[in-house]
Amino acid sequence: MGFTKLFLFFFFLVLNPSQSYAAENVSVTLYYETLCPYCADFIVNHLAKIFQNGLIPIVNLRMVPWGNAWLNSDGSFACQHGTDECLFNTIEACTITIYPNVNRHFTFIHCVERLTLHNKHSKWADCFEMSKLGTVPIDCYNSGYGNQIETKYAKETAQLNPPHRFVPWLVVNNKPLAEVSQITFRIA
Repeated sequence: MGFTKLFLFFFFLVLNPSQSYAAENVSVTLYYETLCPYCADFIVNHLAKIFQNGLIPIVNLRMVPWGNAWLNSDGSFACQHGTDECLFNTIEACTITIYPNVNRHFTFIHCVERLTLHNKHSKWADCFEMSKLGTVPIDCYNSGYGNQIETKYAKETAQLNPPHRFVPWLVVNNKPLAEVSQITFRIA
């Protein structure tokens, strides 16, 4: 997959004067779930390149760690990849909320997702030190505030129109991409 496609896509969105959003940043929302090999691969091997290649200043990136999880009738969560996914989704949601600067929270998320790709997700707490973030997201999780954030993400994900069919699910300038493969993050 070539970064040229992404660059041209962003170039068209940002610089096309016939569009009302020509002078604005590109809005990108990623709906994903932790412990998903497809999401981890996308975040680590593709999405990270918008940071590495200097495109992040023209992108308003939002990350929504909920994916294919669901709310039970008692308000608890169930996750496709088990209880660890629910834990990591909530920790990442807390990290996004506590550290709203995308460069800061993405560093942590990238670390956790990289560990997932290497089957070392049990070392996730090391990502706080590696990313130079405090462990306040653990307090957020333990206090129950993380569940409130995740409930908000659950409702947002449920209201997607059209509904997401898989993860990772990208919405660019309020338009869902039918396939993540429509864009890639590598300079040719």
